[in-house]
Amino acid sequence: MMEDRVILGENCIYSADPAQTGLNNNVLVCGSSGCGKTMSVTEPRLLETRQTSIIATVTKRRIVNKYKELFLRRGYEVQDLDFVNPDRGNIGYDPLQHIRDSKDITFLAESIVKSNPRKDNSTADPYWDDAAVSLLSAEIAYTLMTNRTATFADVLEMHDRMDFNERGSQIETSHDDKFRKMEQRNPSCFAVACWKSFRLLPIKTASCVYGTLNVTIDNIFSPELRKMMAMKNKVNFEDLASKKTALFITTSPVNPSLNCFINLFYGHVFKQLFEFAENRPDGTLPIPVHVLCDDFATGGRILNFAEYISIFREKKISVTMLVQSESQLESMYGPNEATTIINNCDTYLYMGGMDICTAKNISLRLNAPLDEVLYMPIGQEVLFRRGQKPVVTGRYNVREHRTYRRITAEYEGKVKEAVR
Repeated sequence: MMEDRVILGENCIYSADPAQTGLNNNVLVCGSSGCGKTMSVTEPRLLETRQTSIIATVTKRRIVNKYKELFLRRGYEVQDLDFVNPDRGNIGYDPLQHIRDSKDITFLAESIVKSNPRKDNSTADPYWDDAAVSLLSAEIAYTLMTNRTATFADVLEMHDRMDFNERGSQIETSHDDKFRKMEQRNPSCFAVACWKSFRLLPIKTASCVYGTLNVTIDNIFSPELRKMMAMKNKVNFEDLASKKTALFITTSPVNPSLNCFINLFYGHVFKQLFEFAENRPDGTLPIPVHVLCDDFATGGRILNFAEYISIFREKKISVTMLVQSESQLESMYGPNEATTIINNCDTYLYMGGMDICTAKNISLRLNAPLDEVLYMPIGQEVLFRRGQKPVVTGRYNVREHRTYRRITAEYEGKVKEAVR
């Protein structure tokens, strides 16, 4: 049985088994746009995955069409989650499906409200976000309690129908009667408690909270995503860790609003996988799960990611993050959490770029003059592995990989046949 391997450069091929290497499998890949991260890192990782479940974000449908047959031949279940055009995929994602208790409701509401990365570096009073979380939590909880077959599209529909006006010192909303009836049946329920938190706001404050939440929802939940939530077959995160699964996630390089939803999705992935492992007798996943995050720092912030990555290894979870610079990562997560994320990657691949701050850090790690890093030839890279000296090498040429040549020929043949 062939083991999984990690290919990171010329003559830089390693086992993906932490028991052999003594390292975690978290990899940070840093390189400017167009430096070859997809062909040099993403595709080799797909080619060398044979025993581990894998979740891969791609912006090119050719990657999905090219590699899904390979994984099927290797005994994988292949799931295709297409956020751009849901009809092309075979599975959907509904965040409401993964809620078990009030803590999950709050987590989901926070993930949505705080999806805008600028909020983490904002000096605004967190009270506004907290109030928006209460409102959205109330809508989620009410929907779940009154509709056993509800999807998150039902929550959005409830929010869309809401309107309110001033009544004395308080507000009056179109949903008040619903929550009053619920309160009569269960005065201490979570939905009622969250609703009261919003209802007690002054009219101007409530208007601001409601308006801000509207903008966030409109930016994230496109008509296509609402349609995807209603698909019959939906992703099950526990299945990813119970049987060999390849989950491809297609996003758009020109529609940044999708990135917020994808990072909401990743927040759910990491939380659910962690809790699934935590509830098992040995505290680990039955099958290791590796996540390939392309353009990791271009979308919304993944809630609690800095905390999760520090305990990935013991749960048999790992991640490869492709970013353009350390500065990009810092702007998304802030300096402290960005440092935590970097420090929890036992492998760091630098593929060049124009960011001065990143170059200075690489210069320090490499113990080399700054100009050598800034003017590093195109195609050259620097690989850092914890406990080992840095390796200056060339990008891996995936075209020399035997399996790559075979599946590329098969794929190109199918494309030519379809054009005829």
